[in-house]
Amino acid sequence: MKKTILIFFMAFLLMTTNVLGSELKIVSKGAILYDYKTGRVLYGKNENERLPMASTTKIMTLIVALENADISDTVTVSKKASKAPKVKMNLKEGEKIKLEYLLYALMLESSNDSAIAIAEHVFGSVEAFCEEMNKKAIELGALNTNFESPNGLDNGLEHYSTAYDMALISAYALENDEAMKIMRTDKIKFSSDLREYSFKNRNRLLKEYNGANGGKTGFTNKAGQCFIGMAKRDDMQLITVVLASGWGEVGKERKWIDTKILLDYGFNNYNYHIIKTAGKYESSVLNINNSRVEEIPLFYEVEEDIELPLRDDEVENLVIKKEYINEKDAPVEMLEKVGSATILLGEEVIEEMDIVTNGTAHIHDFIAKVENVLDEWLSLGTKEEPHINIRVLIEK
Repeated sequence: MKKTILIFFMAFLLMTTNVLGSELKIVSKGAILYDYKTGRVLYGKNENERLPMASTTKIMTLIVALENADISDTVTVSKKASKAPKVKMNLKEGEKIKLEYLLYALMLESSNDSAIAIAEHVFGSVEAFCEEMNKKAIELGALNTNFESPNGLDNGLEHYSTAYDMALISAYALENDEAMKIMRTDKIKFSSDLREYSFKNRNRLLKEYNGANGGKTGFTNKAGQCFIGMAKRDDMQLITVVLASGWGEVGKERKWIDTKILLDYGFNNYNYHIIKTAGKYESSVLNINNSRVEEIPLFYEVEEDIELPLRDDEVENLVIKKEYINEKDAPVEMLEKVGSATILLGEEVIEEMDIVTNGTAHIHDFIAKVENVLDEWLSLGTKEEPHINIRVLIEK
């Protein structure tokens, strides 16, 4: 009876995703829906709050290992690795095993002893490996992340990340074919010099969600249930991160519910739109003082098509705000910046381009100044009021 009620409740939640992001019922303390193609955040809940992230950590462990070692290497298991707490493959001290197999154990069943063995093999120690993990995080722009371990266990107080940072790290993992191959593997068998191993992928999303193509589970007493999910339909690749989804059986189920709600919301409500094609766009003129050149055309350039996933209600709310100097004394150089053109969706800045001059203007020489004085005298009383110095235009 309880199981029937739970299934009905999940189905009800998953049917209510054709709504605005603000109306989504996400229980997880930190959550994000991230568009891989454009980097746009389609939904966020405390997405920049530092939280423990448990074994989702191992996506970074996988990346650092793949980028700094040969997966065909043979790893000799240390005493420290063999003593790692559960979940573990029960490696024995002195056991020899291929690095590639340890990576599968790491991602499919979240083996903590494999994480230690990997770290020690690749950089000599867990501490040195974590330094490389943190360097990589900074390189990827994950500036609110700090790794104290390669497995995500509750060892210290300074192991944390954010939903947004973990989305950045996961987006980077998507670019690594070997990483994605490992993450998508359903089951695998392999052997060390001591025994045979058999593992199944604990990522339920791969079987339960259309288009799922990666991800990583995580849980500690401190972090609660955590999950990074990846799914692709047509040309839309989405990444979800849910942190602190809860504890116990309710929390264990909730991470899947929240993940599916977020993915359904993205796929059901967003379509890609090219909101500005590549090219140069005229943008009024700059009036020039003390020069024979009276005005110079202005323009801004879009270097490549600007594409964005948008809901139907968002399309009509895109505007371009152009703010630029309207008047300037000579000299003026070619391509001199005089303002900016900003594409806005509400308060969200989509893109900002420089408004620049399309010409030059030199200061008058002596003769030109005399001619200018005569011109001003002859036109006395008919001269127009000068333009304002700053103009702000809003275009749909």
